[in-house]
Amino acid sequence: MATTMLHKHRVSVLFSFGRSLYRRINVSQGEFGLQQKCSAYSRPINTLSASEAVAEIKNMPDESRPMPAKKPISKAMKAYLLQAKNYDEFMKKQNTEFQIGRRHLANIMSMDADTMTQEDIDQAIEFLFPSGLYEPRARPMMKSPELIFPPKKAAEFDESGRPYHSLFYTMNPNFYGLLQEAVTEYVNLNKEEDNMIRKRISFNSDMKIILSGSDWLSQEKLSNLLIEQIDDAQYEQFKNVMLRLAEHPLSNKVKDFIMKYRYSLVNEAALAEIPKPSYEKDGRAYVTFKGARRKNAYADVTVHMPGTGKFLINDCDIEYFQDIQSREQVIC
Repeated sequence: MATTMLHKHRVSVLFSFGRSLYRRINVSQGEFGLQQKCSAYSRPINTLSASEAVAEIKNMPDESRPMPAKKPISKAMKAYLLQAKNYDEFMKKQNTEFQIGRRHLANIMSMDADTMTQEDIDQAIEFLFPSGLYEPRARPMMKSPELIFPPKKAAEFDESGRPYHSLFYTMNPNFYGLLQEAVTEYVNLNKEEDNMIRKRISFNSDMKIILSGSDWLSQEKLSNLLIEQIDDAQYEQFKNVMLRLAEHPLSNKVKDFIMKYRYSLVNEAALAEIPKPSYEKDGRAYVTFKGARRKNAYADVTVHMPGTGKFLINDCDIEYFQDIQSREQVIC
C-alpha cells in the first residue's frame, strides 16, 4: 500500500509492510531521508541518494505477504493420476518386451531386427507356430502393444486439477477440437479465395480435392481414433463439416487434413488380373482357374459362357454334396 502526499517542496511516500513495520522516505531538495520505525524502537538510517534508495526498496523482501499454499489434491484426483501413471508404465514395459521379442525372432529367422516389419513378424510366427484354427484371432500372434491393448487418454489434469485441454468441459474435447480445426481451415481457405478474386486469378478443377475412391471413417473407427465415444448426431455433424470443407474450391490445399479421416476403397476388380477367355470348337467361351482352394480342398473350376445353370462336380451334379451348406458355398 502506498500513500503519496504532495506539497510545494516536499513529497512524503509511505510504504507499509506489516502492522508494526513501515519505512518512510522523505524527499526534500533531491535527498532521501530513510527511517525505519518499529513498534518498540526506532533508529536513524544513513541518508541515501535517490537511485540507491529506490534500488534498496525494490530489493526489499516482502515478508508480510504470505506465500500461496498449495491446494491439497483430492483422493479422486490422486486415483486418476495414479491410474494414468500405471497405464503409461505398463505400456512402456510391454513395448520393451515387444522390442526384445522382435530381436530374438529376427535372430531365429536370420533377419535384421531394425528393418523387420510387422508383415515379416506375422509370416515368421505363422512359420514357427503353424495352427489349424480357422479363427485368425485364435492363432498365435506377435503384434505391437498399441494394437493389442485398447488406447487410453493420457492424464488430462495437472496436480492442481486444472485440465490441459481448453475444450475439456465439452465432454468430448478431441471431437470438438477436430471440428474447430476444420472450421479454422475453412476460414483460411476463404481468405485465400478472396485474395485470388481480388487478383483476378482463375480457379481450376485441380484446386478441389477428389473424394472418389475413398470414404469417411466409420463411427466406430472415428471413436477409436479420437479415443472418445461418438454418438450418431456427432458423427453426422462431423461428416457435414468435413464435406463442406471438401467442397471448397481450394480444398486440395488441405488434402492431408481431410484424408486423415478417410480410407481408400480397394477396387479389387480393377486390381485383379482378369484372364482372357478361351474358345471351344463351337465358339463357346470358357475360363479355367486351376488350384482354387477352400480350406483343405483344391479344385479346378471351369466357367462357360453362355452357361446352362448346371453344376458338374466330379461328373455329378450339385447333389454331389449332401450338406446344404456345402452346396451354398459352391453357388457363392
